[in-house]
Amino acid sequence: MVKVGIIGSTGYAGQELVRILLGHKDAEIVWYGSRSYIDKDYSEVYGNMFQIVDAKCMDDNMEELADKADVIFTATPQGLCASLVNEDVLSKCKIVDLSADFRIKDVATYEKWYGIEHKSPEFIEEAVYGLCEINREDIKKARLIANPGCYTTCSILSLYPLVKEKMVDVNTIIVDAKSGTSGAGRGAKVANLFCEVNESFKAYGVASHRHTPEIEEQLGYAYEGNPLLINFTPHLVPMNRGILATSYANLTGKYSYEDIKAVYEKYYKDEYFIRLLNKGVCPETRWVEGSNFVDINFVVDERTNRVVVMGAIDNLVKGAAGQAVQNMNLIMGLDEMEGLKMPPMFP
Repeated sequence: MVKVGIIGSTGYAGQELVRILLGHKDAEIVWYGSRSYIDKDYSEVYGNMFQIVDAKCMDDNMEELADKADVIFTATPQGLCASLVNEDVLSKCKIVDLSADFRIKDVATYEKWYGIEHKSPEFIEEAVYGLCEINREDIKKARLIANPGCYTTCSILSLYPLVKEKMVDVNTIIVDAKSGTSGAGRGAKVANLFCEVNESFKAYGVASHRHTPEIEEQLGYAYEGNPLLINFTPHLVPMNRGILATSYANLTGKYSYEDIKAVYEKYYKDEYFIRLLNKGVCPETRWVEGSNFVDINFVVDERTNRVVVMGAIDNLVKGAAGQAVQNMNLIMGLDEMEGLKMPPMFP
């Protein structure tokens, strides 16, 4: 049995980790960390866990937790994991960090986009970017996993085969993405109040969203390590969960639907959590809600010789907690799909 500790268990992603791990036959949660609710019953914070979780919230003492857990999940704001991790901790357990602290390899880029000093840059190089379908073999050998962001997971997986095969002009990539409000976290913010969000639809972080360099870096690796620039615009939608990313790019040749479908099949036909939809079917967030699936499809616009690629995920599952558990399964030598086979919820 893998002993698991969660620092940040009372945020939306942390609570989703709890929900998933409670159904994992090979995992036991030994630490419900929460700086905001120390000594409070976890089920008081989340009433859905009443008579399911009989534990109190604990602090974020990573060094003490490392002596008790095989794997530590940090579902915390940027900067916290980097301030807590050290060689002693990593010698005792594995860490799956859901923040951005170890996703970007260039410290200066991280500090520019996130506006904070990186507290442990010595671990950046060894951290493995935890996009399981692409970095599976490296993940298996890692002790520190940088769990990808939600927008980035959807955008990268949607575009990866086309970038890898150089079927699109990478200088023309535009990603237009929409997210439910849970992506902003559980903290109280005026902009996320019901009356501020309901019956509205807005863009934010235009030309400045901090997931931009993460998408660029990872797609750059697919493009033979060459740097690239994209336009990424996120939008906030008045729903709880879900991300829909619609990406546009010029094709580098005259490719048919069958040509492009063959490339997606080449990379994803054996990937359980990536569902390539039938021709003409557009991904919808409602069909992935509560699941670890990524639904992908595309349309070839012959008039403009562009491709329009669509991807849908649940931002709290494949975009956060589900992917984190998938990473844990890989680094601990477990069945990669354990605890994650739940079908999407509807309605």
